[in-house]
Amino acid sequence: MTDQARPEHARTDRGLDRLVNFSDATVAIAITLLILPLVDIAGELSGNKSAGDLLREHWPSIVEFLVTFWVIARFWTLHHQVFEHVRSYNLRVMRLNFVWLVSIVFLPFAANLLNTSASGDRVSHALYLGSMVVTSLALTGMERELRRAPELLSSPLGDWRRGPIAAGLLALALVLSLIFPSIGLYWVLLLVLQGVIDRLLPPTPATEPEANPRR
Repeated sequence: MTDQARPEHARTDRGLDRLVNFSDATVAIAITLLILPLVDIAGELSGNKSAGDLLREHWPSIVEFLVTFWVIARFWTLHHQVFEHVRSYNLRVMRLNFVWLVSIVFLPFAANLLNTSASGDRVSHALYLGSMVVTSLALTGMERELRRAPELLSSPLGDWRRGPIAAGLLALALVLSLIFPSIGLYWVLLLVLQGVIDRLLPPTPATEPEANPRR
């Protein structure tokens, strides 16, 4: 039987476990790579320079590490919350998951590029925040696909507006970083507003507005 002839819903629990475990391992590697630039900085410590001097000189790198660690941890938490409701998957979910993963893996490179590039480098900001936009859109796409194929779910997903709100805030951060690059990576902290926006919006059912049916 060819891949085209095999039903997409014919997945096993082991297949889902492998997909989730592979995703978790990839995120763990990416978040660990964030520390490597700080390890290199620690190697610069010499007899005539104290640890305090080193920290004062390289504090932007430490802030970059903490912010990017928080962002990746947040993305993983949202991914984990979605897959807590999943009992199976299809090819679209798997492909979107790989898009989500490649954007996560790219973040340590983008963060290091942002730290080592010239101040106000718009390309570095675009790569850093643009990768986060891709991450958020990929997870939003996975949620949308799961809602359109409820047989893949063991329980209903939460508020469908969370993903678009996060993607919108990150897209706004990307635009603002290109207009005002001096603020740097701090534009990503706009994500903190998501909770405020969630509380201001009226309650909504967990399901999205009905989409056009598949043919």
